[in-house]
Amino acid sequence: MAFAGGKLLIVGENATAHIFATYPAPYLSLTNAFADQVVATMFLLMIVFAIFDSRNLGVPKGLEPIVIGLLIIAIASSLGLNSGCAMNPARDLSPRLFTALAGWGFEVFTAGNNFWWIPVVGPLVGAVIGGLIYVLVIEIHHPDPDPDFETEPSEDKPDKYELSVIM
Repeated sequence: MAFAGGKLLIVGENATAHIFATYPAPYLSLTNAFADQVVATMFLLMIVFAIFDSRNLGVPKGLEPIVIGLLIIAIASSLGLNSGCAMNPARDLSPRLFTALAGWGFEVFTAGNNFWWIPVVGPLVGAVIGGLIYVLVIEIHHPDPDPDFETEPSEDKPDKYELSVIM
């Protein structure tokens, strides 16, 4: 309230609604914003699939959260300037509903030329495209295991490479 002179603003120099939800930069068109959200989520899903695919070398066991955190930092740093890089509908829709009810008004849905639907639909489309790209370009090219070869589960052999095995 002190920053904006007692007003809850959505756009402008003293806008505070962007603290909660994502809004596009003034130079960004709706088409480019949609592409931005699709590409960010597409890369996120492709790399997450690669990390957790048991037929890939992957990352050492237990370090998956750190690698995914670094991945999100890299994607948000490179694509976040345009429109906040939601990459998840829940990252934008719930805070937008909160700001609408908390005093900013329902103009939060019309700001940025009705931008509100892009962080909801874009990540859904990007997730499907990212999953398809991973399956069609990488996963189907993994060699099939030999059906005649039977393995017994071993307690000595971990499912993924552990840090101690690599070092």
